[in-house]
Amino acid sequence: MQDETRAGLDGDGHDHGELPPETAQSGAPQTAGGQLRAAREARGLDLSQVAAETRIPQRHLENIEAGEYGNLPSRTYAIGFARSYARMLDLDERSILDQVRAELAQDETQGRAAPAKFEPGDPARVPSGKLAWLGALAAVLLLVGGFAFYRTYFSPGLGPAPLAEETQVAAAETGAAPDAPATPAIDPNAEVVFTSEMPDTWVKFYDASGAELYQAQMGEGESFTIPRDAEGPQVWTGRPYALAITVGGRPVPKLSEEDEIVRDVPVSAEALLTRGQAGSAAPGATPSPATSSGPTPAGTPIATQTGT
Repeated sequence: MQDETRAGLDGDGHDHGELPPETAQSGAPQTAGGQLRAAREARGLDLSQVAAETRIPQRHLENIEAGEYGNLPSRTYAIGFARSYARMLDLDERSILDQVRAELAQDETQGRAAPAKFEPGDPARVPSGKLAWLGALAAVLLLVGGFAFYRTYFSPGLGPAPLAEETQVAAAETGAAPDAPATPAIDPNAEVVFTSEMPDTWVKFYDASGAELYQAQMGEGESFTIPRDAEGPQVWTGRPYALAITVGGRPVPKLSEEDEIVRDVPVSAEALLTRGQAGSAAPGATPSPATSSGPTPAGTPIATQTGT
């Protein structure tokens, strides 16, 4: 029994197993980046291999492992990249994303709670007692002079000073303030462009009759322009947070900032501009049903909803 125990220990008394050094010595990593790094090292992979497999720049992977989410372009990138990284390593995506969101919230809270820093006063810069008395005397003289000036020029009966009445009359003659400028009219024929901000973004566009307009696994930076003659164009995607939208060259809010599947969402110029002006919430996610029409191609990352 003792021999078996010694066989599992090295000269320093550390247990050897499948867990990486960080996990074996200090337990499971507490950060999402630590868990991803430990899983990667356990599989004998380096960051360049992960970058090639996930199509995520290596510098972003380094920031994720270090928990430096502030160095990423936005919160959306932090969540999307962490999910792709976890999926590549066959980890629990929901657990990793929950941890990433918790760390992002903690960073935001700490940033708001950071106290202002004040330098302690230098005693050598404090005015002497003599200077303080001179300052007080100057203040008294200034008050006396101001009072005398007021009595001379503004006392009742000493001169015409119905300034307040004249001001009120002028305000009445001016009338109410001009109306706020009207909201620009919506151009129903404005060009609508969707641009993927992340790699491997599956998306499908179709018109009101269900006829397909476009379906692809969009790469980072790839764009699609809605045909202007499309009747009631709609979209189906599992990465609404990864699609930047412009209408007539003007950015509008994304369909959603959450990790959810959206389907049958109107994406005409009028629908997107009206939605943006109203400031309404993103459409609710519609999970893809098992009997849905329009099969999802192999390799599509949105077969099931991965998190909330």
